[in-house]
Amino acid sequence: MGGFMLKVKTKQGHHVVNNLSADETIGNLKSKISELTSIPAEGLSVKIGFPPKPLDLSANECLLSASGIINGDTLIVEEKPIPDVVPQQQQRNNLQLDDIPSTNQEVTLPTEGILLKQVVPSDNSCLFTSIGYVMKGQIDTEIGSYLREVISQHVSNDKETFNEAMLGKTNAEYCDWIKKPASWGGAIEVSILSNYYGVEIDVVDITNALINRFGEDKAYGMRVFLLFDGIHYDPLYLESISGGPPKTMFPIEDESVYRQAEQLAKEAQSSRQFTDVDKFDLKCIQCDMLLKGQVQAQQHAKTTGHTNFGEV
Repeated sequence: MGGFMLKVKTKQGHHVVNNLSADETIGNLKSKISELTSIPAEGLSVKIGFPPKPLDLSANECLLSASGIINGDTLIVEEKPIPDVVPQQQQRNNLQLDDIPSTNQEVTLPTEGILLKQVVPSDNSCLFTSIGYVMKGQIDTEIGSYLREVISQHVSNDKETFNEAMLGKTNAEYCDWIKKPASWGGAIEVSILSNYYGVEIDVVDITNALINRFGEDKAYGMRVFLLFDGIHYDPLYLESISGGPPKTMFPIEDESVYRQAEQLAKEAQSSRQFTDVDKFDLKCIQCDMLLKGQVQAQQHAKTTGHTNFGEV
């Protein structure tokens, strides 16, 4: 079978595995990745796709052609802890174990993981459900009505800031509008909820491959991440490679998670996993209706409840 190339991304940088054949095995791939990264085969943790999912490395004899890996794929490689097992042969050779520092006592592994997307329903309240998830750690589709009321009260209490020029409608009209289940949230609502919860909300924009930071100027101690594809919001969480519970809130000074979010935006944009409603003709995946631009897409979503759009 024909040869192909794989890209390998690690915390230390990027590598390329060339001259692979689809009839090679997972065991062969593990050996080549170990040689590139200096990570022992038993310590490899490999994820693939978007959102990244674990690659089964246990089936050493499985052919690459049967594993789902295709030419040009990017493999996200991290090192997982290896159990500290003392070989019996060393014991028989009377190795002075007392002279060896205890790994369990003296080495503290840093908290490591990979940033993943938690899918929430496309029901016109995805922004509010996503914010509820990163704040509470669980999906609550009922939180939308509560957060809409919070926003309405905040806007109503500050008519000078939230004037017609800013809102695109009168203060009173907006307050009535945002409480309706079909109304979509955006930048104004994210900014208000950042202030309400006292956290920085970072919106990872796939369309432009950038991160919009709401509350950046408030010196908040923690941040959360949302993924935005042009229409739909999903929350992001950190899955620990050591099996710990997922995390949704991160210290502002933790730049490693922020860098992962930046990379995620770039990779998602390069694979065109977004809907650029300003520049492309659209098609509703749910009913096949052809649409033009953001206004038609939003109107169609409000009328039908359909929110799954693709580029034509």
